[in-house]
Amino acid sequence: MESGGRWTAWWQKRDRERGRPAVADSPAARLDQLLGAVRAGFPLAPAAHPAGYRCSCDRVACPAPAQHPVSFAWQTQATTDPEQLARWLSRDPQANFITATGRVHDVLDVPAEAGRLALERLAALGVEGPVAAVGEDRYLFFTATRGTPVDEDEWWPSALDSTPDTMSEHPGLRWHCRGSYTLLPPAALPDGSEVRWLRGPEQPLPDPLRVLDVLTDACTEVGAVAEEQWLIG
Repeated sequence: MESGGRWTAWWQKRDRERGRPAVADSPAARLDQLLGAVRAGFPLAPAAHPAGYRCSCDRVACPAPAQHPVSFAWQTQATTDPEQLARWLSRDPQANFITATGRVHDVLDVPAEAGRLALERLAALGVEGPVAAVGEDRYLFFTATRGTPVDEDEWWPSALDSTPDTMSEHPGLRWHCRGSYTLLPPAALPDGSEVRWLRGPEQPLPDPLRVLDVLTDACTEVGAVAEEQWLIG
């Protein structure tokens, strides 16, 4: 992690020279947060970012403004190399980042109302784990991945989650596993909201099925159940 510290120090020096405080939205502070995820083993790849009220990809009617990878090769790009992360951020200091799921971790993605309820219940049960909020709309519960079952038929893939315009059709729980991704804090969205940690990546990853039980109950109580109770991907 010495290289990560060296890059953070370099960014902080550049911020000072430009008269910019090292706050949450400065490159140095953002790099420091992203390195926390790298230390937890989360593979990262660069994503689009807000360009005014639009997406930096310039796609007309982008279905996921500032919430998708910049490259179709994101699964190959995703890395825990702090040097590569710093290079990406130096090329585009405003870049958001996604984390590829199904390798080290999965993500259970629920409406915020259900997420708040589940977070309280998981805390009461002593179940820890990283949790992020996507603006005021969604909560992301990071869990251990299902790994590689002996029976390949039990290892389902996520649909590539690059067209979240289907969110209105599946407003309940979404399970991001193999072949999917989620935004990683800190990330900015075009409406001015952000993706932020509620419990950081240093938390141990809990068993996904234990978290799933609590989340499905919470989604049912707030009336946010998708047709199949959850959508993979």
